[in-house]
Amino acid sequence: MRLVQHLLGALVALLSLGVNVQADQSVLRISVLKFGTVNWELDTIKHHELDKAHGFDLSVQGVAGGAAAKVAFQGGEADVIVSDWLWVARQRAAGKDFVFIPYSKAVGGLLVPKGSSSKELPDLAGSKIGIAGGPLDKSWLILRAYTEKNLGMDLKAQSEQVFGAPPLIFKAALSGELDGAINFWHFAAKMEATGMHKLVDISDAARELGLDPETPLLGYVVKGSLVREQPELVQGFAEASREAKVMLASDDAEWERLRRRMNAKSDAEFSALKAGFRAGIPAPRPVDPVAAARMLEVMYQVGGEDLLGQARNLPEGTFYDPEKPG
Repeated sequence: MRLVQHLLGALVALLSLGVNVQADQSVLRISVLKFGTVNWELDTIKHHELDKAHGFDLSVQGVAGGAAAKVAFQGGEADVIVSDWLWVARQRAAGKDFVFIPYSKAVGGLLVPKGSSSKELPDLAGSKIGIAGGPLDKSWLILRAYTEKNLGMDLKAQSEQVFGAPPLIFKAALSGELDGAINFWHFAAKMEATGMHKLVDISDAARELGLDPETPLLGYVVKGSLVREQPELVQGFAEASREAKVMLASDDAEWERLRRRMNAKSDAEFSALKAGFRAGIPAPRPVDPVAAARMLEVMYQVGGEDLLGQARNLPEGTFYDPEKPG
């Protein structure tokens, strides 16, 4: 009896200190850009405790750049990062056991200023084009492949490229320093809100190349060992991500809650960002490996080993499949 009373007393003491006596939930550490749009989804997961509902605790670690996130991931300081599946394919071809979970299919376009005399791509010959993400930016490579195939035009040779960080390309485009610009989708949405318009939509260019624009380009990256050793954790994260997407796809009130962290300067920007995110939500189905293989083939033709290393073909196991956890 005294032992029982002692145990009950200890339990009461623990509860009074706010100690969780339930089984510990697995902590899943994700490193992402501090101000990246993925934080809108992660915020939704945390706010509605979708992580806890699926048996884990999501720990969001903000970093200054994508390179820092990759260092944390490869060094074991993070369990999840955000990248494109072409990078995952390259890593798998090099022997790294990384796996891609779809997050977004959002892509931008080639935008020109309001009142631009350029009405079609050939009009940009001799012009200055700003490109965020560097010479291996996926949208730029798709556009180059499109102009070569459909117009017989070498856009790289017939234009001057200005490479820079997304905010710099954004400012240069708005100031009139550029004749056209390719930027990450959320900056492109803000640019359109100011009056710039798409000369070419990258999704349309991809479709003209025989690619499926429904193929998600961006996603969460985890290690294959985590998928094999803690399949419930990875599946729980994937399901929490999907549930957050469902909320963001249909609930305007959820966006009002997120508005402050979206850094929208106007109602037009806010609406454009919301619409752009929603348009980028991928269908709730596994990535089509045939469509992905076709995209990789096209990207290798333009970007070569600089982009894809030894990944000439789609490595098996690139995409997460909850039906095949191993």
